[in-house]
Amino acid sequence: METRSLLLLLFAITSLFISAIGGQLYLGRWKLLKRSIGISAMHMQLLPNDKMIMFDRTDFGPSNLSLPEGKCISESHNTDCFCHSVEFDSINGNIRPLTILTDTWCSSGALSENGVLVQSGGYRLGERVVRSFNPCADCDWVEDANGLITPRWYASNQVLPDGKKFIVVGGRYQFNYEFIPKTSSSDQTLYQLPFLKETRYSPLIPNNLYPFLHLSADGNLFVFANDRAILLDYVNNKVVKNYPVMPGGISRNYPSTGSSALLPLILHGNFSIIPNAEVFICGGTLPDSNQKADAGEFIAASKSCGRLVINTANPSWEMEEMPMNRVMGDMIMLPTGDVLIINGAAKGTAGWNSAREPVLSPVLYRPNTPKNNNTSRFEIMSPSTIPRLYHSTAHLISDGRVLVGGSNPNRKYNFTALYPTELSLEAFYPPYLSSNTSRPSITAIVPGVNLGYKQKFSMWFQLKEEESLGNIYVTMVAPSFTTHSLAMNQRLLVLAMDDNGVQNVAAGNNYVVHVNTPATPALAPAGYYQLFVVHEGVPSKATWVHIK
Repeated sequence: METRSLLLLLFAITSLFISAIGGQLYLGRWKLLKRSIGISAMHMQLLPNDKMIMFDRTDFGPSNLSLPEGKCISESHNTDCFCHSVEFDSINGNIRPLTILTDTWCSSGALSENGVLVQSGGYRLGERVVRSFNPCADCDWVEDANGLITPRWYASNQVLPDGKKFIVVGGRYQFNYEFIPKTSSSDQTLYQLPFLKETRYSPLIPNNLYPFLHLSADGNLFVFANDRAILLDYVNNKVVKNYPVMPGGISRNYPSTGSSALLPLILHGNFSIIPNAEVFICGGTLPDSNQKADAGEFIAASKSCGRLVINTANPSWEMEEMPMNRVMGDMIMLPTGDVLIINGAAKGTAGWNSAREPVLSPVLYRPNTPKNNNTSRFEIMSPSTIPRLYHSTAHLISDGRVLVGGSNPNRKYNFTALYPTELSLEAFYPPYLSSNTSRPSITAIVPGVNLGYKQKFSMWFQLKEEESLGNIYVTMVAPSFTTHSLAMNQRLLVLAMDDNGVQNVAAGNNYVVHVNTPATPALAPAGYYQLFVVHEGVPSKATWVHIK
């Protein structure tokens, strides 16, 4: 334990962005932010006030943080006075304990158009609950015990174009979907989705849990389960496209647990042009690996990845390989449009004590790099010292860092297990945050941060005095709800810039660029986004904007 603490301390104070390990150069660096936040961060959601909401499950047992007086939880004749949810201020590092009354274990969530976190499902008394958290100074969780028609444990959520409605898909023994909140008669209907039953690799398995969901550029819903996908017209409850099976025989959803992202949507100045919507899926393992792990045999995870343009007439998978095997990796979109794959293990699956060989090094995936025999799109990053396995999370924050927390493959809080319960929170600094790299800074958004669709706005930004103007682009990132290697609702758009390009408007390296907002809510559901300007591959800090 003393050796491990020393290693954590060394990583907390290191300032090296490039370190030589075994003769190989690794990029990026890590910093320990909190040795303990009091809970294990199983779920994360960034709010538009730059506060991060984190929580685990209410039946984990004693955490390292107590609830405020009078907030103890009573369930099944047990009284729990320990906190299982916190608000973390990503700017000053402060932690505020929050109260959840019902079990949130393996639940899902999304951010609404007005910035409220809407969170659904869980275990036992939490399985039909819809919770909300409003981003204000002293707000706490509000819970609706009957917010769902049917129990949802390991279900997935996707915000719909209006930003007010959410689709909740699947869950244990649930081959269906429904909508929340219940504001109309159609929301009281349970819609069957046989695809979720058909894609089980064995009738003995409840189903493929936590399906991957992505809102396509036309407003339909891409649903992926294990090794295949459909495009769902959820308005008419109709499957409008069946996609080819992903090659390789690998299962990608829980408990095999690969990861998925919608690659950047590159928008056009011509609003009538719909951009390609391309899904990227990596990792996972063989379908029977979970049963073998339960028997003590830990199968190597997969290296394979696939890309699929989901809104073309005849889509086909483009396959490639990561530098290492990985299961339970988190896939986080960086402001540059690159993808960070972080956390996970090289063997086994998700589940209690079901994985071995933690993968400590993230990899950076550059989707725009041409694919050929001499060039890899992947780049290995500097390793952490902390294994992040089952129930770990990661999330982009507004200054460009990636927060990493959680990991508890144990049934309770256990600090002496092979892979102990992790209460720590650390930050990964991607290579663009190198100490010798200067960052652009956004100085103004004109006419303001409240935007509409098909609108032109001006972004003013500044470079360092000695820096010459290089390649510039503007990205808009939707913050995700992350849990179990899913970044639900994660979305990145590269905005179309005016043909006049970037203009130098004042002394001191001040510039302005005129930018078009997305054309439709299908491209960018109404709500809050982090707006970045990227100069020569280095992003600014984000400015929050709101579109509706």
